[in-house]
Amino acid sequence: MRDRQGWLRRLTVLCAGLFLLLLGTAAPASAHAALRETDPADGTVLRSAPRQVTLTFTESVGLLTDSFRVYDPENHRVRTGEADHAPGRSDTARASLPARLGTGTYTVAWRVVSADSHPVSGALTFSVGKRTATTTSVLPDRSENRATSSLYNIARYAAYLSVALLLGTAAFVAYCRPPARAQLRRPALAAWWTLSAATTVLFLLRAPYEEGAAPTSAFALSSLARTATARPGELLLARLALLLLAGACTLSPRRWRRGIPRRAALTTAGTLSVALALTWAASEHASVGRQVPVAIASATLHLLAMAAWLGGLTALLLTLRRAAPDPAALPARVVTRFSRLAFASVTVLVATGVYQSWRGLGSWQALTDTAYGRLLVAKLAAVALLLAVASRSRRWTARLASPSRAPLRDRVPEPAGGPPLPPPPEPPAAPHTLPGRLRRSVLAEVAMGVMVLVLTTLLTSTLPGRAAAEAARSETPAAGIPAASVTTIPFDVGTSQGHGKVQITLDPGRVGANSVQAVVYGPDGGLASVPELRITFTLAAQRIGPLDTRVTDRGGYWAADSFGVPIPGTWTMKVTVRVSEVDQVTVAKAVRVAR
Repeated sequence: MRDRQGWLRRLTVLCAGLFLLLLGTAAPASAHAALRETDPADGTVLRSAPRQVTLTFTESVGLLTDSFRVYDPENHRVRTGEADHAPGRSDTARASLPARLGTGTYTVAWRVVSADSHPVSGALTFSVGKRTATTTSVLPDRSENRATSSLYNIARYAAYLSVALLLGTAAFVAYCRPPARAQLRRPALAAWWTLSAATTVLFLLRAPYEEGAAPTSAFALSSLARTATARPGELLLARLALLLLAGACTLSPRRWRRGIPRRAALTTAGTLSVALALTWAASEHASVGRQVPVAIASATLHLLAMAAWLGGLTALLLTLRRAAPDPAALPARVVTRFSRLAFASVTVLVATGVYQSWRGLGSWQALTDTAYGRLLVAKLAAVALLLAVASRSRRWTARLASPSRAPLRDRVPEPAGGPPLPPPPEPPAAPHTLPGRLRRSVLAEVAMGVMVLVLTTLLTSTLPGRAAAEAARSETPAAGIPAASVTTIPFDVGTSQGHGKVQITLDPGRVGANSVQAVVYGPDGGLASVPELRITFTLAAQRIGPLDTRVTDRGGYWAADSFGVPIPGTWTMKVTVRVSEVDQVTVAKAVRVAR
């Protein structure tokens, strides 16, 4: 039996490790600060060189030592000034440019840190005088480092799971007062060590995670110093200090054997739990946006209620497992008190969850149109299933607390006279007793709770629906400000090297005179040269067209300096690409032309 239990324990640890590895190597977290506006605008052609590059986001952002990289048409890096914020605008980042920039297309790669501690990166282009072909390839340099992101995400999931187990076990011991308190010290100690290790890893990887650098740069003194002086790093250090204090105050073997007076235990556990929960709330969604004080309080209560319920369930499951040989060893008051604790936790979870959903979504449409909304729907479905399982556990808890309330069919009537009735049959084996049924129900509840916790962690890494809608609205150019229309159309003539895409820019994309530029990319993503390219526009509703743009080869790209669009509407743009003497294809796409 001991060998089998040890084997099952090792298998559980292995499965948990594989589960965390799978989550950590999943797609990187979505950024939470969305780009609202750029100056110069992406894709614009300027008559004179700009003096600076300015980016405006949907929330305040932090700057790195290398937040802006600017490359000229020859892929040479341009010397820029130090990145800073616009006066009084923590949501606006800028960097000065040299006084004189040559003619051609420039690429700006940027990377900042959103107020809720997630890095944001991207790139844009602008041209001085005219567009030119560029060989710049900077996006991979500014993207996430897969090893760093995977390790950081694994540490985040491990921290969430371990804090739920640590705080839930402490709440269970302090409030429910099980008789075998010392037996719960081992899982609490394991959760404490896991949370301490995960927090240390998060602190070390913070700078490489922000910069998109390799994990080997984690021990650089400059990186550690910058992390220690930034808000995410300060919160991680505060979490480590609280964990050391919690370990010294509550995890010593003597205290767990002798127990702590109930009032002192509740006060100590409550104070440390609230302080620990605040280190999460102050660094996630609640720390930015509207109603920040209320949101932080709500997020703190949400995390505490989740930990008390799910971590307490795990502690109850372990207590039931150890009491399986002798159900009388588990007093009914323990499960009764936990039932009250779970009910209060669920009430707090529902109230704070409704508020956080309203704050993060912003509209009903965001439930289906954004990744945040779809994840929220999945979490709500998982919570509903969890509540259904919990209601079953609550029924078994009530029967265990009141064994006299047995069904009528289980009662044996007393004989009115005559010989005594034979003795009742022996009760079923332990797996079929009330504690056994409650244990299986609690196990299912714990499994569903872990799924809810995973979905909650994914939500903290996803752009809220309200911010996504705001970013989408900001993508629409303001009235009176011309913006280029950029369209990418894939093509395939059916040969091994006869496929790629054409990127067509219609500037300004409005009624009247427009310039047309087209760049052809080959199968490898690089610039491709084709013998012929033709672009026409047709407005079938008004029986206009096809209008030939008459683009010509300019050496690396095709262009027409002036092409007139007579009326606004949704035009059909047809692109004919000839890649050889006999191979060509025509593809089409709708293009909206404004007034």
